[in-house]
Amino acid sequence: MWESFASGAKQFLNNIVFQYVPKLIVAGIVLFVGWKLINLLNRFMKRTYDRHKVDASLQQFLHSLIDIVLKVLLVLTVMGILGIQMTSFIAILGAAGVAIGMALQGTLQNFAGGVIILLLRPFKVGDYIEQGSYAGFVENIQIFNTTLRTYDARKIIVPNTELATKSMVNHFSLPQRRVTIDVGLAYGMSVEKAKAVMLRVAAENPMVLQEPAAFATLENFGDSALNMRLYAWTLPENYWKTIFTLNEGIYNAFREESLEIPFNQMDVHIKNEA
Repeated sequence: MWESFASGAKQFLNNIVFQYVPKLIVAGIVLFVGWKLINLLNRFMKRTYDRHKVDASLQQFLHSLIDIVLKVLLVLTVMGILGIQMTSFIAILGAAGVAIGMALQGTLQNFAGGVIILLLRPFKVGDYIEQGSYAGFVENIQIFNTTLRTYDARKIIVPNTELATKSMVNHFSLPQRRVTIDVGLAYGMSVEKAKAVMLRVAAENPMVLQEPAAFATLENFGDSALNMRLYAWTLPENYWKTIFTLNEGIYNAFREESLEIPFNQMDVHIKNEA
């Protein structure tokens, strides 16, 4: 009896070794080689994109899409080598299709949003955008989400459907951006002199564009000052630097020209009832 059991166990192990081990080895080789080939293909496609100067936004989207599709096909191929019945597997997926579709509804919407972004191109990698409470530079556009980098070096991951279906501000969509500088001028000071000083500071700033030309105005009469305003244009990427340097330049120029910038004042009149 023991000999019969040992013989049966030996035959069972032999069947496993001869039937499944070779399949496991082949499947492992296919998985390893296939994974390496996919990575090589991704690098080749990256060089091709760069050579043909394909837009960075489209590069990232295609890279994500091709990488995922090829790796899914590779896994399915390995499953077929191992003898897993693909017809049964597909039938199971079909039966669970409705549930999977409901569970992945948001993901599919994000994928559709990514396609819309690439087709309509409301923004591209490197643009500074705002959408709701999100604001930052676009770092990459993936198939499901877009990554933004804020001015203070934080990363924000925004679902593509948010950017594709809701209102959004793209600060880099136009080649020029207007800068507005407000400054108070004391009553009694020369408005024309103040305007000339503000325009001179703008003309000396290398980040201010010559066209359209900058101009200065007396905007309105404030409680404690004449409210002057300078309008100038700069490149979108220089927007904040231009504001900071113009503010500093106007302040220093007003001091040099003895133009007073007043602080808030209030006149109090005391009436003697006696």
